Amino acid sequence: MTTSATPSPPPAAPPGRPAHPRHAASLILWRQAGGAAREGTVEVLMGMRAAGHRFMPNRLVFPGGRVDLADRTAPAATELRPDTRAALERRAPPRLARALAIAAARELEEETGLRLGGPLPTLDRLHYLCRAVTPARSPIRFNARFLVAPAEAAEGTLSGSGELEQLAWLPLEGVLALPVAPITARVLGEFRDWLAMPEAARATRPLIWFQGRENRRLEVAA
Repeated sequence: MTTSATPSPPPAAPPGRPAHPRHAASLILWRQAGGAAREGTVEVLMGMRAAGHRFMPNRLVFPGGRVDLADRTAPAATELRPDTRAALERRAPPRLARALAIAAARELEEETGLRLGGPLPTLDRLHYLCRAVTPARSPIRFNARFLVAPAEAAEGTLSGSGELEQLAWLPLEGVLALPVAPITARVLGEFRDWLAMPEAARATRPLIWFQGRENRRLEVAA
């Protein structure tokens, strides 16, 4: 997730006490297959988490991981769009909101070999999608933000650290038949709805968050 060596996941909570959800970010990188803007040709970049992972093993996921301390002070080539920043700050202070975006760009490079923009990330290419909190019953929990960027915002060749296996561009309409977690399926549904919106409407739509796979709620300011 965060370094060349795979870090340990958050420690499990003591019995009877819910684990504290760690702040995390994932990036949905998408493209039109073949470069043609034809309906039904949207692809998303995903990879399989290895069987040895404690959290979501053998599941297709987006590049992402928890926020590192260094993400809070890391430089960027460009800063967040006003609407993306406002959406992230709905449930996070400004410094954490920016760190979430930095984490998404960093994890993209570590796990896929692709860089968002160049040596320093171009945060203005990121759009906010939604948030998901792992249920309290889970021994490992994340408060994850899902961000979106077009494939042309990234550069490089697919490689990565090996944490994600079988990295591939997958057709949006077919990925739900593959081994994805229920919450990933819900996020993909939100992404499909986001794509269908006029671009101007995306920045003003109601924000959504999930507590588990079923509990879909409107986001409110902290």
